[in-house]
Amino acid sequence: MAVEETLVLVKPDGVARNLTGAILARIEAKGYSLVDIRLVQPDRSVLAAHYAEHEGKPFYEPLVEFMLSGPIVAIRVAGDRVIEGFRSLAGTTDPTTAAPGTIRGDFGRDWGLKVQQNLVHGSDSPESAARELALWFK
Repeated sequence: MAVEETLVLVKPDGVARNLTGAILARIEAKGYSLVDIRLVQPDRSVLAAHYAEHEGKPFYEPLVEFMLSGPIVAIRVAGDRVIEGFRSLAGTTDPTTAAPGTIRGDFGRDWGLKVQQNLVHGSDSPESAARELALWFK
């Protein structure tokens, strides 16, 4: 198996709720390596590049505003099949339907807001991982 790298973001809601340590522990418990970790306050240009495929969609602006609302923990994670593995560990996008045992299933809530505050982001493909890692780890 080839070792992959992926980008994991602990979003502002995860940082504000003091869940970063619990999320990192779950990543490490799966046997993945934490290669680099940064606490960042991204500007709009980073988020515009990160979410470029969503520009023009109804949730785009609320999503960017949410991601600007507080610090984010950016993590470069490495491991066998880590892209697929972390997305499984994260759970489905909607925390109300995410399975127990996943990050979103155990810690996520639906706060009734315009945009899902779902704790984490994980790259969805090797191509996305390469693009996103270059953006967040300049």
